[in-house]
Amino acid sequence: MNNLTGLFKTQNIGQLMLAILFVIYLIMGYKTPEPVANLVDTLPGKVVVIILALALFVNVHPVLGVLGLLVAYDLIRMSGISSGTDALNKYLPTQEKVDSQFTAFNQFSYTLEQEMVKKMAPLNKSNEFYGGPGQEYKPILDNIRDAAYIHE
Repeated sequence: MNNLTGLFKTQNIGQLMLAILFVIYLIMGYKTPEPVANLVDTLPGKVVVIILALALFVNVHPVLGVLGLLVAYDLIRMSGISSGTDALNKYLPTQEKVDSQFTAFNQFSYTLEQEMVKKMAPLNKSNEFYGGPGQEYKPILDNIRDAAYIHE
């Protein structure tokens, strides 16, 4: 308790006011403004908030430092809620889940089409389509109307 009375001295009035503001912020649960939330909800923003909270913890009264860490955590959490990334992380499925659902939907049994294609005989040069055995298919070039040949 003696350690807490050092916070109430006149030279520490700024720290006391900051502690009161931190307690009010934590109790009231104010919504983080969107421009601030967009700044804090990035990786550099989170790093800056954590560094500021740790610097506050090292340089001021320990009670104010603990309150600063709690406010930093709450600020990062509320920024995620205000900017919408918290909801995206909770409700948007990962790519692995989407891929597993697609593979589950794309498992087909042996179809009638596959069965009929398997029963059909493959075409070969002895079929009547090619003119019978021993005859080869010879394409005939139509009039190309003064166009250049491709291989020239």
